Amino acid sequence: MMQTPLVLTNFLKRAESYFARKTIISRTSPQKIHRLTYGQWAKRTRRLADALSKLGMTRGKKIGSFAWNQHRHLEAYFAVPCSGAILHMVNIRLSEEHLIYIINHAEDEILMIDVDLLPIIENIAPELKTVKHYIIMTDEDTLPETTLPNALSYEDLLAAADENYEFPEDIEEDEPAGMCYTSATTGNPKGVVYSHRGIVLHSMMLSMSDSMGISERDVVMPIVPMFHANAWGLPFASVNVGATQVLPGPQFTSAMQEQEKRERDISSLRAICCGGSASPTRLIRTFEEQYGIPYIVVYGMTETTPIVALSNYMSWMDEWPIEKRIESRAMQGMTMAGIESSIINDSGEVPWDGETMGELRLRGPWISHEYYRDERTNDAYRDGWLYTGDIAVRTEDGFIKITDRTKDLIKSGGEWISSVDLENALMTHDAVLEAAVIAIPHIKWQERPLACVVLKEGMAASEEELLAFLESQFAKWWVPDDVVFLDEIPKTSVGKFLKAKLRDNVTEIYPKLASFV
Repeated sequence: MMQTPLVLTNFLKRAESYFARKTIISRTSPQKIHRLTYGQWAKRTRRLADALSKLGMTRGKKIGSFAWNQHRHLEAYFAVPCSGAILHMVNIRLSEEHLIYIINHAEDEILMIDVDLLPIIENIAPELKTVKHYIIMTDEDTLPETTLPNALSYEDLLAAADENYEFPEDIEEDEPAGMCYTSATTGNPKGVVYSHRGIVLHSMMLSMSDSMGISERDVVMPIVPMFHANAWGLPFASVNVGATQVLPGPQFTSAMQEQEKRERDISSLRAICCGGSASPTRLIRTFEEQYGIPYIVVYGMTETTPIVALSNYMSWMDEWPIEKRIESRAMQGMTMAGIESSIINDSGEVPWDGETMGELRLRGPWISHEYYRDERTNDAYRDGWLYTGDIAVRTEDGFIKITDRTKDLIKSGGEWISSVDLENALMTHDAVLEAAVIAIPHIKWQERPLACVVLKEGMAASEEELLAFLESQFAKWWVPDDVVFLDEIPKTSVGKFLKAKLRDNVTEIYPKLASFV
């Protein structure tokens, strides 16, 4: 067999050869929407690679991007790795402390910045030790006023660069192409490096019909941010197949939140794919029954490039009653072809009974094998497996269901309680917008669950009502002892519930705690 390397340059060449007339729609501000073809995008991408090389970008150098989902970011997605350098997609929602840490830790030498994010970088620039050039992404003809040293205009650089720039032909598939850092609920974020091979294989698997089935006919809009975990690989996969892309730009609001506020015509949607926090069955049922749109739960991590499992309906589920189908849809689903998953506890591999819990571990060609220059590698990567820290069960159909994080499980009277199951149930209540369940210490039972609930605007529900709602679905000892109502639940930079902060502040949100410990 020919030993042809799996590299991203092949994706770009394919797009400019076969799909030069296909469209990329990019919103860079509330007032500005760009429409460009793949042919134009490819020329701009080659110009960017030429411009960056003139600024000192060489093989293995780290180039940071601090940007929204827009066409210039997509150009960087290919210009940097196809040149043999490494694109570090910097999470714009991290704290200043963490931004300083990851940019210095990655040793970014060039940083590309969306113009509306400029003040954030200006605030921390004096602390950035390795950045030599700042490139500002703006639609304006002139460079905005800035305190950044060595600031350059993205469009000025492209105007002076070569659209026929040739990428190196000797890039190996195991060379690094990109990197992201985890959003860090505790400690500093951890860096993950992605290889060309891993990104290419992951992107190709996204085109399988039992995955997302991304094809040339599709119009793909990645709401998931391009600055985190490869945007689920959607930009790469879309370029490879020539799908039309819609990049929503700054300050976008998820379609699901908007749809609940007011009715919009979403009949053109083939599917909605959603990951991160668990999806309530009420939301899944609304899209599937009311709008007739498949709602696919996906599962992955920064460490996994990131998608490893999806909740697609299997053929044998066609005859299932709707309740059972929706229940399966809310799970993380079956691992994608190419990925091996294992759920283990102290007794070994757990049975496929949908009840026995263990830690999920993964291995495969797009699973990372270490954290970048971080001793925490030894905790997560063992014996050729990535130990995810997610507690899960596996159904008889092979579906994975995440029941908790190892640090969020509640042990009460020697028995485990899944906070995720309780949260999912609470969020099916008509009045509940969000719910997070945490463990609180108890003198008799060791730990007991406490429900933290945010109600929908204009709706009401009492503690007694919500507890009774749970009592109809769970064993009595699973039901929380109390409910606290909050204005909001703290979240990580990528929108996941930050239960660690709730636990840290539990005496403030729940003064009655003192009576149980």
